[in-house]
Amino acid sequence: MSHTHAANFVHCVFSTKERRELIPAELQERLYAYLIGIADNLGFKILAAGGTSNHVHLLIGLPPAMPLAEALQKLKANSSRWLGEHSGEFEWQKGYGAFSVSPCLLPKVQAYIHNQTEHHRKRNFEEEFRALLDKSGVAYDAERLFAA
Repeated sequence: MSHTHAANFVHCVFSTKERRELIPAELQERLYAYLIGIADNLGFKILAAGGTSNHVHLLIGLPPAMPLAEALQKLKANSSRWLGEHSGEFEWQKGYGAFSVSPCLLPKVQAYIHNQTEHHRKRNFEEEFRALLDKSGVAYDAERLFAA
């Protein structure tokens, strides 16, 4: 083939350092818009953004030449600076969760991400993240999963 054809969709989750509630409700929608703008400037798409005061979910569409780790590093660095300017001291956790998404499941994942406020009335971040790892078959060390 003379061209590369790919559908790279990833549901990404990352939290504030120590899962502290550092993202005020009044800034959340502005943060998501800012993240979408960063992605647009870097040449990839955020198809859905949501979260709570201590974590963010993103549904990302990546071009074949863009490594996920690079995309997330740039999103986290730029948004960390922006949040620091708008709400005081801010830092993201070092790691992240990333789960591949089939194109046929995009609407379901988008709805899940947009419904985070309601979802977290029933489950905290730690419970949700463990469930995502388990559902996706991602191995993890339960003792160190949320270690600083």
